[in-house]
Amino acid sequence: MKQDKYKELGVSSDKKEVHNAIRSLSPGLFPGSFCKIFADTLTGSPDHGLVAHADGTGTKSVMAYHYWKETGDLNVFHNLAIDAVVMNLDDMICVGALGPFTYTQNINRNSVHIPYEVIEAIIAGTAKFFEVLEKMYDIKITYNSGETADLNDAVRTLTLDASMVGRIALTDVIKTNIKPGHVIVGLASAGEAFYEEEYNSGIGSNGITLARHCLFSTTHPEMFEPTLGDKAYTGKYKPTTDSFLVGFDMGQLVLSPTRTYAPVVKEILGSVSRNSISAMIHCSGGGQTKCLNFADSVHIIKNDLFEIPPIFYDIQRESDQPWQYMYKTFNMGHRFEIYCDKKVAEKIIEISEGHDVEAKIVGYVDPANKKELTIESPHGTFTY
Repeated sequence: MKQDKYKELGVSSDKKEVHNAIRSLSPGLFPGSFCKIFADTLTGSPDHGLVAHADGTGTKSVMAYHYWKETGDLNVFHNLAIDAVVMNLDDMICVGALGPFTYTQNINRNSVHIPYEVIEAIIAGTAKFFEVLEKMYDIKITYNSGETADLNDAVRTLTLDASMVGRIALTDVIKTNIKPGHVIVGLASAGEAFYEEEYNSGIGSNGITLARHCLFSTTHPEMFEPTLGDKAYTGKYKPTTDSFLVGFDMGQLVLSPTRTYAPVVKEILGSVSRNSISAMIHCSGGGQTKCLNFADSVHIIKNDLFEIPPIFYDIQRESDQPWQYMYKTFNMGHRFEIYCDKKVAEKIIEISEGHDVEAKIVGYVDPANKKELTIESPHGTFTY
């Protein structure tokens, strides 16, 4: 059996240990919802709840550092800022929260390697993204505050984490209860959405540790833990190596900003009944198996997935990981899925494609005695 290279690099794709660690915490007002929703203790309104979330860019910050060291291009940190926002925002829209939101940022750096210009680039990139979301789509995020810490003893290069808080009417909450009889509409992760400035490889911000180490080599020892030894950066590419896409190098494709689906979802929720949607899933950690975290006694069948974006073929080939593992680690073509009544599926697809985000029915849900997922792919049929 092939070794789990992600695990060898010290990372878990399913985060079982984390889920076990938080079992004793309150599940909030809607147990099982994609994001926790709490009583509105800020205003005391019995009709509203607070949605809170915390996430970050993971080791994509190390990839950004690598590219910057090779090219001097600070724009990669503008894109990294988008990643941190979207990893919070797109989880929160899964429960139907559309803002306004507040945003707090935490940047930890090794000041030997990360000058203040990098911090400025992250802050500027964050502010610009908020401006675009509000001006174009009336999605309001207030840039509240943040913390920048020099942790030279603990951080090798850079970490970027953030937290967001929003408020939602309890009657607007999508409770994340995947329903038998519903179809699954997938929203593509690759391509160029109307609100994006360039082609997006679709990789998002998950599985980046595996992607970095299997695709690239490096001459910067600060980018990895020495105990990884010969497991670190075994790839054949430099960040500036030409990719399969003319005009883009490999580093740029791995650093494609995580696509937000917030503009699409906002229009969807303004056009179809929320009662026709049983769940919205952000296929982040866990990839195409993320849905199992929110399923109970259903068989989810994904039998018509998108064509796999080329970046994932590169990662699979260079890491030599089984395809079944790839679907568990990466989004593989769509990073957002909506479980809905078939009657509204075509409207959802129409709205998404109006934003130049390809969408289609990728599967359906059957009743079952236990939760189960079947993925039918060009590389085999996999059961989880």
